[in-house]
Amino acid sequence: MSRVLLVEDEPAIADILVYALETECFTVTHALTGTDALAAAAREPHDFAILDIGLPDMTGLDVCRRLRETSSIPVLFLTARDGEVDRILGLELGGDDYVTKPFSPREIVARVRAILRRGNHQATPKTQTPKTGLHHEASSMRIHFDGSALDLTAHEYKLLLVLIEKPGRVFTRDQLLDHAWQDPGAVTDRTVDAHIKSIRAKLRSARPGAENLIETRRGLGYSLAASS
Repeated sequence: MSRVLLVEDEPAIADILVYALETECFTVTHALTGTDALAAAAREPHDFAILDIGLPDMTGLDVCRRLRETSSIPVLFLTARDGEVDRILGLELGGDDYVTKPFSPREIVARVRAILRRGNHQATPKTQTPKTGLHHEASSMRIHFDGSALDLTAHEYKLLLVLIEKPGRVFTRDQLLDHAWQDPGAVTDRTVDAHIKSIRAKLRSARPGAENLIETRRGLGYSLAASS
C-alpha cells in the first residue's frame, strides 16, 4: 500500500482528496502547513507527495526544495495559479506533474497512479552508476560525469536519469517520453532522438568516446552501457 503525503491548507479540498485516495487503497498523511509536512516526511518515508503551492507558512515549491535535499520522492503540485512561470519552476524543482484548481479528485488519483507506475522514482538520496562515471546528486537535481556536473536541460536531465537508474535495460522511445514529458502525446518519438543526440554531444565534450555510453538498440530504443 503506497503512502501519500498530502499538503493542503484548505480542509474541504483536503477531505475530498483524502477520501478519494483512501478509497483507492492509498495511506494518506495530511499536513496543513509546510512545516508539518517536513516533520511528517522526517518521521516516516512516503512514496508520493501532493503539494499545494499556496501554503500559509511557505510555498509548496519551498517544501519540494526541502524534500529534494534528502529524497527523490515523486511530487504533484496543486495550485490556483496557471502561470507558465509557476509551471516551469515547479517542474524544474523536480515536480512530476502540475494540476490547476478546480480539479477532479479522480483525476488526481489517476495521475498519482500513472506516475507511480512509471517506476522511475525511489525515495532515496541518490543514484549512482560508478562503472560509467555518472552520478546523480538528488539534492541539487544534477547529474555528474567524471566528477563534473553536466549542463543539461530539464528534459535531458529526466531522460538521462531514467537510463542511469537502470543501466543495461532497454527503454523504448514511448517509455522515455512517458518518463520525461508531462504531456508525452504533445511530442513525437523523434523528440527523444534529438535529446539523446544532445546528451551524447555533452558526454563527448566531457570525455571523447563517452557518447558511446548511450547505446542505440535498433528497432527497440536506448540503453545505458552497464560499464564504461
